[in-house]
Amino acid sequence: MDDSDRCPCLSGETYGACCGPLHRGARTAATAEALMRSRYSAFAVGDARYLLATWHPSTRPSSLELDPDQVWRRLDVLATRAGGPFDDAGEVEFAASFRDASTGERGRLHEVSRFVRDGGTWFYVDGDVGP
Repeated sequence: MDDSDRCPCLSGETYGACCGPLHRGARTAATAEALMRSRYSAFAVGDARYLLATWHPSTRPSSLELDPDQVWRRLDVLATRAGGPFDDAGEVEFAASFRDASTGERGRLHEVSRFVRDGGTWFYVDGDVGP
């Protein structure tokens, strides 16, 4: 993805001003919501390395294979609980829409994700997927 493209997380910023620097390791997420947005964008651009790196070691899988046919289309942040710059834990509720490139089928993921800040860095822990 080019830095001048619109960021997949739909923040209104360009990829180079939003999630791109996080994906490249130039900076870390300041909040749980920023981490969640950057992880969504990592799914959208196919960056499994970033997803594993931002997954807390206590729950991180040993590997992650992304489905190349799953095209992420839209992110809606529905709610946040804590997860600010002075918190050590937080939750972000979101809905993400996707399309299967091979079948054309559409889907929606609704999740309440949990995050912790460990050593000054935010990590994804786990989430509850809902209807």
